[in-house]
Amino acid sequence: MVMYNAFLALIVVAIAYVIGEWISEITHAWVPSILVTSIIFLIGYWTIFPNSIAEDSGLIDFAGKIAVLMFITHIGTVISLKQLIEQWKTVVICLVGLLGMVALCWFICPLLIDKTLMIAGLPPLTGGVVAALTMQSAAKEAGLETAAVFAIAMYSVQGLAGYPITAVCLHKEGRKLLKEWRSGELNLSQEEIDKMKSVGLTAIANDNDIKKLLPPVPEKFNTPVFIIAKVAFSVWLSTIVGQIIPQVPTIVWCLIISVILTKIGILDTSSLSRANTYTIFMFAAMLSVFAGLKNCTPSMLLSIIIPMIIMIVIGVIGMGIAAFVISKILKMSFPLAFANGLTALYGFPCDAIITESTCNALTEDPDERGYLMSKMFPSMVVGGFVTVTITSVLFAGYFATLL
Repeated sequence: MVMYNAFLALIVVAIAYVIGEWISEITHAWVPSILVTSIIFLIGYWTIFPNSIAEDSGLIDFAGKIAVLMFITHIGTVISLKQLIEQWKTVVICLVGLLGMVALCWFICPLLIDKTLMIAGLPPLTGGVVAALTMQSAAKEAGLETAAVFAIAMYSVQGLAGYPITAVCLHKEGRKLLKEWRSGELNLSQEEIDKMKSVGLTAIANDNDIKKLLPPVPEKFNTPVFIIAKVAFSVWLSTIVGQIIPQVPTIVWCLIISVILTKIGILDTSSLSRANTYTIFMFAAMLSVFAGLKNCTPSMLLSIIIPMIIMIVIGVIGMGIAAFVISKILKMSFPLAFANGLTALYGFPCDAIITESTCNALTEDPDERGYLMSKMFPSMVVGGFVTVTITSVLFAGYFATLL
């Protein structure tokens, strides 16, 4: 009798995810669910988890081919075109923050660790898997096996540093925003308050109250499967545009085009939530993040843990200094600016989930939650795309030539 199969694998990874959610709820999001689940997966891979447990659940293939891009497109249906355009300050903050991280590491790290490790580890520290794989390949070609391992290990564990610091920043920003809201000095109209409540991964806006170029599809015809088909159409269109303009990653086109199609009226606001399919797409997308931890073995981590800690600490300090300076210049809140920059350590979808979890933990009032989400969610999502999806790839392309 075979006990282990796809269903047992699904049960195990689901329990690991749920434990993270429970602890986040108990601690009011001070301990992010993603941090807890990451640690469970890391220890699991070192002990009892099969290396292929995420793939065995059947969700990794689904995530790679469909879920991740569908989930990103969903984000575009909950952020308005106006909100996206307003995030130019976030773009500036993230770029300056990354420059601060790179600059301090470049000058300080070679004094404390091997320079080849610094070069191989910086792009993964500023971004995601593409940067990590680029540096791993370049290091291997140069015969630098330790540097190749360092690049992958940095990508695997960087989020463990980013999650708790981001939680602290978002809690501080959220409490400040709640104080503003409760002061009664904002003078917001009911229409503005209602719009704020539609921001978020799971919020569902009333499409009848939102001005669009095309009339809405009658409710009886706008079935869940039809909504999913429209989201899939947006993803397909994004992949075509991505082939025409390959300089911009498809993942970014998914966000841009979905925002435009939502404004036109082709996509529904809060599409996947409206189709009652948000959870499975989100779970599959997150599982692809946790699956990356299987490559971080105990021997790998032990051999490079000290240089890694040194580099992460110096990099975060550099980003913090840069974020502080640019936040003062742009007259923005430092905690939010720092949190925007820290998205480099984990990216999407972790940035969106941490933000929503924090807002849910800070208040149960739907109006207050809507205000918090409208102020923090768009910038955190845009920050993740700027750092991980775009800038880190450019850094990797340059740093690969230095090995």
